[in-house]
Order: sequence, then structure tokens, then C-alpha cells
Amino acid sequence: MEEPAIDGAGDAWSGQFPWREAGIAEQEFAPGLYVVATPLGNAADVTLRALWVLRAADCVAVEDTRTTAPLLARFGITQRLIALHQHNEAERIAPILERLARGERVALVSDAGTPAISDPGALLVRAARAAGVRVIPVPGPSSLTAALSVAGVRAGDIRFTGFAPARTQVRLRHWRSLAADHGALVIFEAPHRMAATAQELADALPPERRILVARELTKKFESLVETTAADLPALIAATPPRGEYVLVIDAMPAGGEADPDAAGEPAQIDPLTLRWLLELGAHLPASRAAAIASKVSGLPRALLYGALGRRASID
Repeated sequence: MEEPAIDGAGDAWSGQFPWREAGIAEQEFAPGLYVVATPLGNAADVTLRALWVLRAADCVAVEDTRTTAPLLARFGITQRLIALHQHNEAERIAPILERLARGERVALVSDAGTPAISDPGALLVRAARAAGVRVIPVPGPSSLTAALSVAGVRAGDIRFTGFAPARTQVRLRHWRSLAADHGALVIFEAPHRMAATAQELADALPPERRILVARELTKKFESLVETTAADLPALIAATPPRGEYVLVIDAMPAGGEADPDAAGEPAQIDPLTLRWLLELGAHLPASRAAAIASKVSGLPRALLYGALGRRASID
């Protein structure tokens, strides 16, 4: 297959921009699957390389044609679109792999941000790699990195968990596991579940743990508000749900409440205390169960809290 002409002779839109001088030719436009990041909301955030790939690809696999078609039209790009979303991704893999096997260049985009990160596309990416097809990232906007960049999190580990499980008991174990993590955490949440999630996080996390709540990133009503776990439910209740949320939970400070190992805590939990601690934890939020167990046993609350979190992660 011939390499697309960089200057796009005969194409008024591409001919108006000096693509070669912009560096488009620095990387070969080889056959393969191109994972293309698109704007979260502000169309001006699209990259020059994304525009070039979307224009030159043989087809574009999109999460929703109603979202991607207007974006492409805004930049004068007309391209064949193939719908690939969470409900049909598995069945669309085979025909896309056939295209890739013929040496075509297929672009993959989601409704906003970077595909295959809590969005459709991961199954296709895995299948393409398993088939020996080249998978090429075209980096750009991402709500994950956008929120992290303005959160000012402490240096150290950052754990991304995406959307929480839907089932209640699984969710509670999920929150307890996260609460025992000392590093920064990034969570996605849908607007209709945000109120419940806020209360569950308030119950599971130490009350003073710092949280950045980001929503409508790069859009007209963008909101970036810093709060604490204790104040999170009130903040969410005071603002009408709009768009998906990104929550950045800061790392615990050295020697913080949820970090008994770093503090050098020598205390151990005796078997009897551990048994009824776990029973309390099965019926109460981890922070509350640890507080009750600490008052009765005299053991440090942080030690008991951490034990619940570690057990939740094992379960």
C-alpha cells in the first residue's frame, strides 16, 4: 500500500497546512491499528498528528458516530466510520482484523480522551497484538492525566482503578482495598452514582484525606474542587450531577493514619481481636469498624484500619 502524500495535493484542507514542517513525516505511517486520543470537550485540544492520522486512515473505528462525525467535520475530514462500542466490540474484532491483515491503517477513537482506558478498545488492541498487528499510540487528551496534572499529588505510587464495581458488597470490598493503599488514587464515576460513591468513600477513607473532584474537564462548565473525604458527600450534594467525574485521592502523608508500617508501629493484633474486627468490618465501613475496635482493644486505630484493608484486598 502506498504511503499517503504528506502535502495532500488536491485536498484543500490539508494543502493549507505545512504537515512536513510540523514533523508528521518523522514517524512512518505504517499499516496497523492507530489508537488516537481525541478532545475531552475543547476541540482545540486535538493534536496535529491525530488530525493527520484520522484523515489518512483507511477507516476509523468509533465509539459513537454521532460524537465523532461532527468532530471530523469540524476539521474538514471525511472518512468511513465503523461503530465499535461496549456492546458490539467482540463481534467487530474479526472484520477489523481482516482489514489490518490486508495492510490497512485503522484508527481507533472513543467519544472523548484516550481509547481503551475505561473505554471501548482494549479487546481490539489485545486481539490485534495477539495477531501480530502493529499497534501505534497517537497520544493526546486524557481525563486521567488532565486531572492528575492539576491535583498536586504527593510523589510516589499512583493507582488508577477506573469505575468501581456495581454490586454493593463488591463495591464495599473495593473501597476498603483502596483505603488501605497509601499512594494516590484515581477513580472515574458516572454522574448518577456519584452521590452514593461520595458517601461510601467518606465511610471508607480517613476523614482528612485530600480529594480533588474534577468534572466537565475542558468544557464550558469545567469544575475542579479540592475537598476532604469527610466533606465529599456535602460537596456532591450541593452541585447538580453533570458529566463524568474524575476523583484524585492524594497519597497519605508519611506517618499518616493509614500508614502503620511507615510509622514503625510494633503492635500486633491478637487472634481474638482480629476475628471480631473482621466481623465488624463485614457490617460497617472500615473507618468505623477500626474506631470501635481501637476503643475496645486499646490497639492503634491505624493498625486495625490497615488490617481491614489488607484483608479486603486478599478477599
